[in-house]
Amino acid sequence: MPIADVTTYVLKLAGRQAYLGKLEDGTELSEDRGYVVREPWRSLYSGRFETMLVRITTDDGTVGWGEALAPVAPEVTAAIVDRMLGPWLTGREVTGVRPLWNGLRDLMRERGHLVGHQADALAAVDIALWDLYGKLVGLPVARLLGGAVRDHIPAYVSGLARPTDPERAALAADWESQGATMVKLAAGKGIAADLATFDAVAAAAPSMKIAVDAHWAYRIGEAVELGQELDRRGALFFEAPLVPEDVAGHAELATRCTTPVAVGEALRNRYEFADWLGRRALRLAQPDVARTGITEAMSIVEVCSAHHVPVACHHSVGLGVSLAAGVHVSAASTDTPFFEYQPDTIPVAQRILRAPLPAGPTGFGLPTGPGLGIDVDADLVATLAKEN
Repeated sequence: MPIADVTTYVLKLAGRQAYLGKLEDGTELSEDRGYVVREPWRSLYSGRFETMLVRITTDDGTVGWGEALAPVAPEVTAAIVDRMLGPWLTGREVTGVRPLWNGLRDLMRERGHLVGHQADALAAVDIALWDLYGKLVGLPVARLLGGAVRDHIPAYVSGLARPTDPERAALAADWESQGATMVKLAAGKGIAADLATFDAVAAAAPSMKIAVDAHWAYRIGEAVELGQELDRRGALFFEAPLVPEDVAGHAELATRCTTPVAVGEALRNRYEFADWLGRRALRLAQPDVARTGITEAMSIVEVCSAHHVPVACHHSVGLGVSLAAGVHVSAASTDTPFFEYQPDTIPVAQRILRAPLPAGPTGFGLPTGPGLGIDVDADLVATLAKEN
């Protein structure tokens, strides 16, 4: 079946609050403020939930949907699809995903083909091709990947987006009362501050396992000190402790604390993960399927398996398409202890779907329909794209 059309949609949606809540000074990150660096972290953030969707349609009208993780400037990934990937795909037969993925990868092979915005755009198209192919053959993506190991993926609640420790502790206790068993703190605000938040949450929700995301904030000495304190507290994992290019520093940290060092959202391909794994620089891999695509995500899963490292897919501001893709990859992966549940993202993510994904603070259900098993409201997506 030949591909007739490849269309992109840039979406910038308002949520009940900005991703990760208020800024450190207590002000709102409003949707009309533009991109802002969230101090003390270094990266740009938006007051809206921004993303780029791809719709691939065959001659018979079958549609597949994909999504790139594009929290800022989704227009960049859309331009790559519109100008390079989409025109190459149009008219080609869908006999499977990997032959098309190989061709798409090689279009820019000597020009950053598996990293940065190029990889993000390829990820969106790859997800759409898996959704499309699954619908053409009448099988869920997890079946196409070899079969689901599980149909329910446990979740950890991510963020506790409140400005003070008492408020974070109260929110954690509320999640605990709803059955949540794991929570991740948005940390990286100084060793003393991070430990104070950890201890407040632990006191308020004593049955919950607690992870810490440092948002790449620390130097090696600080990370070791914090990591060893987390060891004493039995932390679930220690995410993004150092700047993302410091592989050697992460390797050193991993030998000096027992809390698993978690890395992956900044990585986009098996070669990057193989380097980190070969240097023993991570103990929990966190690829984001909306940055890797499904094809490359499964290659990453196999590389991690060869190093006996579990995979827990990252998820931040992606909508229902990327969420479904991550759930299918998690279901088809042998060593997947949990998946990230973003309380502020999920309602926005479900908005573009005609029927919601089974998602809650205790975990995610695996969609059973063909392809990704979701029904995207195409008319709503087109309307929302025009509002930008």
